[in-house]
Amino acid sequence: MLASRGITVSHETVRQWGLRFGRDIANRLRRRVPRRGDKWHLDEVVLTIAGKKHYLWRAVDQDGFVLDVLIQKRRDTKAAKRLLRTLLKKQGWTPRVMVTDKLKSCAAAKRVVGMGGEHRQHKGLNNRAENSHQTTRRRERQMKRFKSPRQVQPFLSIHDPIANLFHLRHDHRAATDYRAARAQAFIAWDEAAGAPLAARCPHPPRFRAKSAPLASSGPTS
Repeated sequence: MLASRGITVSHETVRQWGLRFGRDIANRLRRRVPRRGDKWHLDEVVLTIAGKKHYLWRAVDQDGFVLDVLIQKRRDTKAAKRLLRTLLKKQGWTPRVMVTDKLKSCAAAKRVVGMGGEHRQHKGLNNRAENSHQTTRRRERQMKRFKSPRQVQPFLSIHDPIANLFHLRHDHRAATDYRAARAQAFIAWDEAAGAPLAARCPHPPRFRAKSAPLASSGPTS
């Protein structure tokens, strides 16, 4: 996309863009989102980071929107309790239904936290959360594995809000409705990642390419 606009940058420059602007953009998008669904799907998946096993805990709603992610070293009640408390703090309300697999730690953590609502434990009902892990697996392969837990947590906390913005389901939706939703998503992206961030960009030459708008037709150097 950048090359087609005459902008030549290195992979390291793109990585620095993500580190510098990603958190700000993700926070702006997170503040814009409406209240998510009242049915939470919780699941964990194993990640091998620097030769050691870690567990990526993820919570999504019934529409597939990611609510939160958390990297933990364990798969026990303490880890599940930490995820639930983070979810309740950020969402500000208790879900109507919580769906997990048959891991007993989730039920124990729910009792400790004192969270109400129905709890359904069945592996077949939790496909929504399990499918949500696929995007992380793809990024893991493209990045040739994650290097450290301190890298994964910030990366996913930025990646998921942006992925939520462009999470447009094709099923049961007319093509015109899908195009309208996609156009609205790009408008939201422009507002979150456009002029306000560009105006705050410093001016030394090595950072000059970072503030160049995507619509620029000429090289920045």
